[in-house]
Amino acid sequence: MQPPSIDQLSRIIATVAAPAFLLGAVAAFISVLVSRINRVVDRAQFLHGIVDGDSPKSYLKADLPRLNRRAALLNRALLCAIVSAILTALIIIVAFVSAMFSMAHEYGVAILFVSALVLFCLSLIDLAREARIALHDNDLKV
Repeated sequence: MQPPSIDQLSRIIATVAAPAFLLGAVAAFISVLVSRINRVVDRAQFLHGIVDGDSPKSYLKADLPRLNRRAALLNRALLCAIVSAILTALIIIVAFVSAMFSMAHEYGVAILFVSALVLFCLSLIDLAREARIALHDNDLKV
């Protein structure tokens, strides 16, 4: 086993630049998802704290099924985003390890990259669905 030359390392670093940017974007996206999940959980805890006999506020508990649906979508979006981040990190690892052992890695990296992007897209779709539910008519009334 011969260590990679400086030229090989610079090519690998250039090759993994796109996955590294994707990893940063997915990490920021995960932060957004966690923030949205926290807001849904806080709202659900508030609604669960309303006493059933408190008639002026008891009607708010009707929002719990919608919050459960939002939480489920956000949870699935978070799972897809995390797996996407793991696959993206694997792309970078595979690129460097394959260079160390002088192995071809193009097909493996391509499969990992496409899989990461598909999961990221699924996560975005779930976020869009959750945002649509969040902008329910009841929330827009002042």
